[in-house]
Amino acid sequence: MTIATAVALVGSLTSAAPAAPQQATATFDLDHGNALTQVVYPKFQRVSRDESFGRAVTLTVDHAILIEMPWFDAIAPYSPTAKGIFSDLGRRPAEERTTRNKNIAVIYSAFTSLNAVLPQYKDRWLEMMQTAGLDPNNTEEDPTTPSGIGILAAKNAIKARLHDGSNRYGDEGGRKYNLRPYSDYTGYRPVNTAEQLNDPSRWQPNVTSSNNVYRSQEFATPYFGWLKPFTYDSPAQFDVAPPTSSNYHNAKAYKSQVDEMVEASAGLDDRKKMTAELFNDKVVTFGAVAGTPVVMNGNYDVEKMVQYITSSDVAFVDSTIATWYFKRKYDSVRPFSAVHHVYGNKRITAWGGPGAGTVDDITGNEWQGYLSGHSADSPEYPSATSALCLSFAEQVRRFTGTDQANINFAAAKGSSFVEPGVTPANDMTLHWSNWTDFARDCGESRVWAGENFPAAIEAAKQYAPKIGDLSYEFVQRKLNGG
Repeated sequence: MTIATAVALVGSLTSAAPAAPQQATATFDLDHGNALTQVVYPKFQRVSRDESFGRAVTLTVDHAILIEMPWFDAIAPYSPTAKGIFSDLGRRPAEERTTRNKNIAVIYSAFTSLNAVLPQYKDRWLEMMQTAGLDPNNTEEDPTTPSGIGILAAKNAIKARLHDGSNRYGDEGGRKYNLRPYSDYTGYRPVNTAEQLNDPSRWQPNVTSSNNVYRSQEFATPYFGWLKPFTYDSPAQFDVAPPTSSNYHNAKAYKSQVDEMVEASAGLDDRKKMTAELFNDKVVTFGAVAGTPVVMNGNYDVEKMVQYITSSDVAFVDSTIATWYFKRKYDSVRPFSAVHHVYGNKRITAWGGPGAGTVDDITGNEWQGYLSGHSADSPEYPSATSALCLSFAEQVRRFTGTDQANINFAAAKGSSFVEPGVTPANDMTLHWSNWTDFARDCGESRVWAGENFPAAIEAAKQYAPKIGDLSYEFVQRKLNGG
């Protein structure tokens, strides 16, 4: 999305959307259906997964702010008490608080945001409108109609987040031409290069490859910890201990945590590998795998589902802001750098790479974690994945009133993206019966992946569950007019 797009959206939109193909017929029941499960997500979820794969979670949660969270504001006017997050669109009379109006408002909000944030998929968004039998050329900002409320909810969210420090338009820091969305404007520089480990305690950019083209990483959105959270004043208010074992001057502890990583690498099995791959994919993890059971088992209508998604998104956004704040503060070394530093050309027993299994003649310099080929482009501490799962699990417990769950992920034989055709050796299903176990394995998966030391998982526990609580309470206040 460009600045011009954003400005156009928050002002008067006069150009009409391309007409939908005339042969398409509506298949969605506006009066009885759920617009999110039947209209929006069937088109949006695959796009979201493709857009999110291989990039920093900060960009994914930023999309959630602009695409999903405005749905709460679109629903609020049809509640007797709720107040929007980004704007107050008034209160509609009781006779208008119908499933039909709520569905229409949510769909128009989604259509407006999706065309602003992901305009390259406009044909899919038109298909979404076709499914619902709604007019994509209706752009009237009318706070008395469900379509106008949805459009205003989306535009007001975009306006409210304009120049919020995310640099989504690439113009922060005074840049005027050749804009670079989400690029750093704060002057972060790593003390290490991809070729030279100057300080073994600090983050080193990894070298990744695509089609045999090798590139060194940059810290993605290093400023994200400076964004204003929804539920607390500043990440600095959380007491997160420094990563003392990653200080190479503390030689015994430094080597001990390196040995933990090597041992975990040597002990990989199919379940650990597929668990690591699952939790690396945040859209699948929190959507189809963890989200669907909550929504479907609870038989949520569109209003209840919007409340659940908003509570989840606030947890994701605010835990990510806190995580990025501490990542930048501590700038801590990733396991691959530490293993290379400690073992160099010495042989170790560890996973030998895709399809190689556990070997006893790999050198420290050759070692890489199971997901190092898809390594996160940020310092190691705390674990972002663990923080997301912990905050998510806590707000789900509050939202549903129980820790019990029935979470399943079916992994077909050979479906691994790291070891395609090899892992898993047979069809398997990952299962969790409660949110506590789900969050625990989510954190452990980053050790199995070779991405985080155990201390980074523990660090996330010092703030992420608190943010999950705060997120649930934030949404409940909004529902009650706060």
